[in-house]
Amino acid sequence: MSNPFKTRISSALEDPNLQIALDNNSQRRRDGRLHAYTSLPEDIQVMRQRAHAVRAEVIAQLDHYLEAFARNASANGMIIHHAADAAEATQIVLDIARQKDARLVAKSKSMVSEEIHLNPALESAGLEVVETDLGEYIVQLRGETPAHIITPAVHLRKEDVGRTFQEKLGLPYTEDVTVMNAAARQRMRRVFLDADIGISGVNFGVADTGTVTLVSNEGNGRMVLSLPPVHIALMGIERLVPTLDDLALMLYLLPRSATGQKLSVYVSLVNGPTPLYDSSGTIKRSIERRSTERHIVLIDNGRRRVSQSSLAEALYCIRCGSCLNACPVFREIGGHAYVSIHGKSSIYPGPIGSVISPALFGGSEFGHLARASSLCGDCKDACPVDIDLPKLLLRVRAGLGPAPEKQPQPVVSKSNAPALLVWGLRMYTWIAVSPWRFGAAQRLAGIFGRLAAPSAPWIRLPAFTGWGYSKDIARPASQTFRARWKTRQGAISEAAVERDLQPPGTPAAEPEPVSQPALSLVERFSSELEELGGTCVTCPSSEVAGLILDFLHQRDITRIQAWEGAHLPEGLLEHLDGGGIQVQLHPDPEITAGLTGAVGAIAETGTLVLTDAPGRPITASLLPENHIAILPASKIYEAMPEALQLPDIRQSTLGALISGPSRTADIEMTLTIGVHGPREVHVYCMTDR
Repeated sequence: MSNPFKTRISSALEDPNLQIALDNNSQRRRDGRLHAYTSLPEDIQVMRQRAHAVRAEVIAQLDHYLEAFARNASANGMIIHHAADAAEATQIVLDIARQKDARLVAKSKSMVSEEIHLNPALESAGLEVVETDLGEYIVQLRGETPAHIITPAVHLRKEDVGRTFQEKLGLPYTEDVTVMNAAARQRMRRVFLDADIGISGVNFGVADTGTVTLVSNEGNGRMVLSLPPVHIALMGIERLVPTLDDLALMLYLLPRSATGQKLSVYVSLVNGPTPLYDSSGTIKRSIERRSTERHIVLIDNGRRRVSQSSLAEALYCIRCGSCLNACPVFREIGGHAYVSIHGKSSIYPGPIGSVISPALFGGSEFGHLARASSLCGDCKDACPVDIDLPKLLLRVRAGLGPAPEKQPQPVVSKSNAPALLVWGLRMYTWIAVSPWRFGAAQRLAGIFGRLAAPSAPWIRLPAFTGWGYSKDIARPASQTFRARWKTRQGAISEAAVERDLQPPGTPAAEPEPVSQPALSLVERFSSELEELGGTCVTCPSSEVAGLILDFLHQRDITRIQAWEGAHLPEGLLEHLDGGGIQVQLHPDPEITAGLTGAVGAIAETGTLVLTDAPGRPITASLLPENHIAILPASKIYEAMPEALQLPDIRQSTLGALISGPSRTADIEMTLTIGVHGPREVHVYCMTDR
């Protein structure tokens, strides 16, 4: 009987398209991460240790923080559900769908939904389920599972996607990534506006405020949680941070580690459902489409058992995917090679998946994945919360982990190593503990090395060892280290030894750095926003209306969606109306420009801070291709922690941190601007207000 894991590995190594796709992804992701770390406000190692401590505190007191989060989220108006396992979680979602007589479900990317196999359950019940993340949409069309935590279609090249769109959507074949993105954007508009339920994952839940946080780049996450009348958030019970300050720390690290960005384009902060009525009692659903009912499904599915085991540190993971990009094994075989002993896909691949899958779904099924690692330590170095993955991988190899359900503790660990490997390690131990036997073995290996082909820097062992079909072993040296050392030592002159022992000379003094004048908050915000592809115009408040009107006329835009006049500079809407611009509050897919204010901005990342409220429709910053925002310069803050403490953030039902136009790189790492959210962001910064 063939080994499914080895079969998948062989197929991956022999697939040239996959190798090119993986190489492109891993190198760019790694380079982007290292570059992004240079802009952190503190040393990366200090921040990693702080993040590690926060996650350790949460997992050590999981029930305490979970109870606080559920209590506060419930007080905010969200409906809390607790699911012990995958079956219970899917049943909760099905029950909600039946109660709402739902037919169409819009989903944003959620690894926990993959974990509980939600889509097949919903589809079996007759619901249409559409993945709205571009990468997830592509693999859904192909009937595949995601190949990467962050980049689901990492295994595909643009030619593969072009053929998929041709076969499944009836589009003319193209290799133009921009055209493919535009086709997906057009098809998703119906899904977002017609969906009865939106389902999302959760990046972080904030215990002391009951806030649900969702991070995305394309804009689909914001639409899924704000447009359908019912929003369901699926959340693993470990995805918690104690405070908003802790959330800020994680938001410094997650985007940089995942995609090399200072901050993802969209960070949604959900505090509760949007009220159905405004303060005057007027029904708002007739003019604004908003999520008026929010559910949070808190999913255990083995996490409590893991938190009490020797693999608890795996629950610190914040799902950035950085360890996958760093791992030399994942970079060669990709995510689809990680399968159980019976060929069942591992939802979580790479180094972290090789710990999480055995921990959650059983070491007997997935324990062998921990052997797909060189234990080089790159995964630990890349992890933004400093998880000691090599240590955890060794524990999985040794058979350690949580006890199976209904099995009493303690559990006697049993290594999952193949019998041949166990025999080989015992033989090596017997040889290595004796200097005489070890020396003799070295000399025998030297003889074997001299007999090997002189031109080959390595030798191949029989395929059954694993070193014959996918790995090479260096040719043994002809002499032992001790013999080579004695020979070399005799050739070293006393003068050379004396020279090597001399203390190094005093290095030349480095020139003093030339000090640069500090940028103002306005200048720094503007610079960061423009680097992201947005524009920022600074002007006195008296000129804003004229500048916006000129912009709209230049684009031949005659109709816009806007906030109510009370939330914008006085007389602005009247000026636009007088200039021939039709202004409306409710969304319309045909409108190409949205006009909003902003409750604040973050200088260090070029980020706008918006909150939803009556008269301030979130859709104005989301649906149109052009987002025009008016920002008082006095509301620009230096750093993210300051912005997250704004009263508007705490008091609103839905907040958003917006960093430039929407974007994706899901097709062959080709950056494309304007996926589901705006293609352009224009900020008018009023310097006298």
